[in-house]
Amino acid sequence: MSAADAFIRLDRVSVAFGPVTVVHDIELSVRRGEFIALVGASGSGKTTTLKAINRLVDISAGDVAVDGTSVASIEPYRLRRRIGYVFQGIGLFPHLSVAENIAITPRLLKWSEAQIAARVTELLELVDLPQTFATRRPAQLSGGQRQRVGVARALASRPAIMLMDEPFGALDPLTRDQLGTQYRRLHEQMQLTTVMVTHDVLEALLLADRIVVMRDGRIVANEAPHELLIGHHDAGVRALVDMPRRQAERVQALLQVRAVNGAGPQ
Repeated sequence: MSAADAFIRLDRVSVAFGPVTVVHDIELSVRRGEFIALVGASGSGKTTTLKAINRLVDISAGDVAVDGTSVASIEPYRLRRRIGYVFQGIGLFPHLSVAENIAITPRLLKWSEAQIAARVTELLELVDLPQTFATRRPAQLSGGQRQRVGVARALASRPAIMLMDEPFGALDPLTRDQLGTQYRRLHEQMQLTTVMVTHDVLEALLLADRIVVMRDGRIVANEAPHELLIGHHDAGVRALVDMPRRQAERVQALLQVRAVNGAGPQ
């Protein structure tokens, strides 16, 4: 991908905390409308790389650009109002209602109350929550419902970019799968550009257009899901991507044992 094609571009980015460098000379470009998943073991530099995009961490070398403009030239608070951010802890304000949580950024941008009310109504529908939830507090919601509100809040100011850090990691598997599928639909419907950190390789394979595998602060693979499934020259990447396949084979073997034993569905 050429620099001209990149909506988000990390150009030889390094990040150090004191004497320890945690991201080394990263080169990464994301096209407008792409859904990118960053995967890798804990400590591989995924979240730090994600946070470099909206200046939640300061880079030590290189440059990060969004739509051709270096983020270093944009005030952090202005930059973050243009970029949605969703993380596992959600971070809803417990003393505010659902509607008030969603409205935080539009209010900072001085939208009218009528615009805010219309946006809250629209977003509750988009994330599949009843309108009656607008007056509830976060403590009255389930984990999945709170995460939906977190997504709605991140989308409130109509950002072009969504950064997601393990957004569904604390949820039960069924809710996680449902929210992932629903978010992918929103990504396409709203023509978003999404960069998501996840430990779940299967989630990355099913949701992302491209998977970036990180190890020790470096990118070791950057391919479409089907290309990674075909195989990769790096043994660690192959083992990581083969894990969902091995799990599927074990499930299939269990089903075959049940069939041989004459056991039907319970």
